[in-house]
Amino acid sequence: MTNIMKIVFLGNTKYSAIGEEIIHKKFPLSLVVTTTDRPSGRKRELKPTATKQFANSKNIPVLETDNLDKKAVSQIAKIKPDFIIVEDYGLILPESLLEIPRYAPLNIHHSLLPKYRGPSPAPSTILNGEKISGVTIISMTELVDAGDILAQVKYELKAAETTDSLLTALNKLGGELVLKVIEDFINGKENPVEQNHKEATITKRFTKQDGFVDLGNPLDRQTLDRMIRAYYPWPNVWSKVKVKSGKSIIVKFLPEGKIQPEGKKPMTIAQFKNGYPQVYEQISKLFAD
Repeated sequence: MTNIMKIVFLGNTKYSAIGEEIIHKKFPLSLVVTTTDRPSGRKRELKPTATKQFANSKNIPVLETDNLDKKAVSQIAKIKPDFIIVEDYGLILPESLLEIPRYAPLNIHHSLLPKYRGPSPAPSTILNGEKISGVTIISMTELVDAGDILAQVKYELKAAETTDSLLTALNKLGGELVLKVIEDFINGKENPVEQNHKEATITKRFTKQDGFVDLGNPLDRQTLDRMIRAYYPWPNVWSKVKVKSGKSIIVKFLPEGKIQPEGKKPMTIAQFKNGYPQVYEQISKLFAD
């Protein structure tokens, strides 16, 4: 039975593609749903999502849509899926879509629910200095991230954990964990547990401005370190400085003590000092003991 499951996978990012590949190896996917190609790079050339690239490499049918409207839902319904699996997708699924799968619509969420519901659990975990995170598989409902818990696994954060490394680790764990949940449903051993909604915490959607730091009002080292790791690879911690020409440029502060002036490659603090001595004093205040 396991090799004839019909599974529709919804995801967009390189992190989604991690779980997509793990699931496809065990249960070949019937359809991948992702957003349309987006302009990327300096030339703003259209680039497919990571999940579309993987699907194309494995000849998996792809539905590209930026809106889960009636037409999109109808196309998914034609598959008659046993499961719908959502991983780092970004769009809210309408109730009409949640009702389609034979067994359940499953979400791979990057936190130990009910903590850190919402769009940004990984960076929020790092910002708050948590030592333990994890992955939760839930049966999806209309309320965001509020469905019954089907499985959870914990993950211990490393000292230098970034959002990039955390999402990479959690999506690997999530991909493996959702396989167990699928097997449980097939064997009639699923064990949904209602969340304690009173303990729920909600994350917000971050913007570019969240990463801005005022060089005239330096943050303490711990806060800055957490921000740099939480906001990598986006929106990054950044500020504006005036260089010798009088022009203002954006400077990004990256993990591992790297600095990236606008239009340049990342460099060490020492390299920045040699190249931009006139603004080094401002920057150095952020890293003063």
